[in-house]
Amino acid sequence: MDFKKDFPIFKNNNEKYPLIYFDNASTTQKPQCVINSISHFYSHYNANVHRGNYKIAEKATLEFENSRQTIANFINAEKDEIIFTTGTTESINLIAYSFTSLLKDEDEIIISEMEHHSNILPWQMIKEKKNIKIRYIPVNEDGQLDLNQLESLINKKTKLCSIISMSNILGTINDLNKISKLTNKYNIPLLVDAAQSIAHEKIDVKKLNCDFLVFSGHKIMGPTGVGVLYMNRKFLNILPPFLRGGNMNKEVGYETSTWNEIPWKFEAGTSNIAQVIGLKNSIDYVKKIGFDEIKIHNKKLTDYLVKNLKDINNINIYGHKDKNFGPIVSFNIAGCHPYDISKLLGEYNICIRAGHHCGQILMKKLKTNFTNRISFQFYNSIDEIDFFIKSLKKIVKILKN
Repeated sequence: MDFKKDFPIFKNNNEKYPLIYFDNASTTQKPQCVINSISHFYSHYNANVHRGNYKIAEKATLEFENSRQTIANFINAEKDEIIFTTGTTESINLIAYSFTSLLKDEDEIIISEMEHHSNILPWQMIKEKKNIKIRYIPVNEDGQLDLNQLESLINKKTKLCSIISMSNILGTINDLNKISKLTNKYNIPLLVDAAQSIAHEKIDVKKLNCDFLVFSGHKIMGPTGVGVLYMNRKFLNILPPFLRGGNMNKEVGYETSTWNEIPWKFEAGTSNIAQVIGLKNSIDYVKKIGFDEIKIHNKKLTDYLVKNLKDINNINIYGHKDKNFGPIVSFNIAGCHPYDISKLLGEYNICIRAGHHCGQILMKKLKTNFTNRISFQFYNSIDEIDFFIKSLKKIVKILKN
């Protein structure tokens, strides 16, 4: 099925060459139904939520909370376990800040060498304040987490394990069930960064048995500026709020104040209402397509890409040596800088990413500073890969001459 027809950007960017968008790990394109829902909010019932009792304010609040219910159903959570943020980055910072109240000096947090900077820097910030230790699960030569080492990292001072579900550089799909069994065995809270996996596989927080799960709307065909934090009920009343301001309080006194009910105590100020409503529509859109179809299609694309990349001389493809990889492929070609390749591909209207992808620790492990990265979504095609490979070979020839 041709899903491109649902995305206006592909109709509006036919220059000399049609737009080929292979940077979906960075952000995804938006279907018309999502764009329409945002426009409809601003055109028909733009008002703040949880405040006014006039009709359009009540309509806005209803649609806002309907979005919360849709997202809760989507990941099999309870409605009041869903907290709206601006994205994955804020969600992890919220947890890190709030979790500080439970930490003591010399306590330990476990993350991995595969993490996005958004799941490293907040813990380093806490380390500066609380003198905690950060321990890293290593990445092996195949681009997989060495989970045999995880249990040896756990001790009595381990207070949290925070892990990416799918690498934004390698596409590695981490064995969250194995990680969850270990963390639950030792009663260690588990935070899952689902930013990359949320658009590619069905997530069930109850089956996964995680305590926190975070993702951004723009990674799943939704708007920018909206994210989701799932927080297990057992932490909702224990952890203090990150931001303080309007709507997150019950009573404000001269010296002390009391907090609102959950989840609103974590949602200070005016929310990104239009974006929250748009996110509901993006999730409804993805559900209609179905994850089975998405996974089959994207695996076909990924396998085809890797097979064709291997025909290029002096290419280094990182990872992708077994089936535990999603539709994200990083590579380098000897003698060709990634930025040159990316820039010249842009002349063919082909969009790929070049850089360290906010993963400099993993880059050190890969013994490189930058890679080219291709990441697929269901609106990509085999024909696009063929044109990309043809263009890439031309560019490599130019750069090497």
